[in-house]
Amino acid sequence: MQPIRRRITEILKEHGSATVAELAGELGMAQVSVRHHLDILIGEDFVEAAGVRRRDGAGRPSQVYGLTPQAVKLFPQRHDVIADGMLAEVKKMLSADEVLGVFSRLAEKTAHEAPPGSPDQHLEDRLDEVAHFLTEKGYDARWELRDGSYEVHACNCPYVGVSDRHPELCGMDQSLMQHLLPGLVRLESRALDGALQCTYLLTLEPLVDKA
Repeated sequence: MQPIRRRITEILKEHGSATVAELAGELGMAQVSVRHHLDILIGEDFVEAAGVRRRDGAGRPSQVYGLTPQAVKLFPQRHDVIADGMLAEVKKMLSADEVLGVFSRLAEKTAHEAPPGSPDQHLEDRLDEVAHFLTEKGYDARWELRDGSYEVHACNCPYVGVSDRHPELCGMDQSLMQHLLPGLVRLESRALDGALQCTYLLTLEPLVDKA
């Protein structure tokens, strides 16, 4: 990110919110320049208008700006360190089969949060639901029909920095896919092995066309 815009996000993180005048004072810049950078940050969904602040005495209230929930990704996180450490401790305490059982139950629990499918639901409608659900969970998922077969692509791995030391997470995701989708789900490729994305192939009975 451009240094001035980075500094604006840091100021907003520090103070919770700020006006253009306050930001300009911190940065030693003209207010018109600050507005330019704020417009870009708003367009990127990192900053939003967060209300107005009334001045003491006369004068118009000033617009206040703050960070959006999306902006959290701009700042360092230690989720991977904590998760890696916890998983390492769990694997010391449990047998390999018990560890797999834990991941299997986690997959089942996550699947129960998804919209339930129905026997008469067309597969492509279900794939839309599943892709949306997985995207909300951080997988940036999409599906496609390729060479007569349906594939689900997880374009983002939510476990980057952890899955390389705990490949059981890949098994958990495959189990999740199996819970969410009909037929047999097979992992065709995975980002952990250098692929651009994790791809799951569906093996299905012949489908009934939409009415």
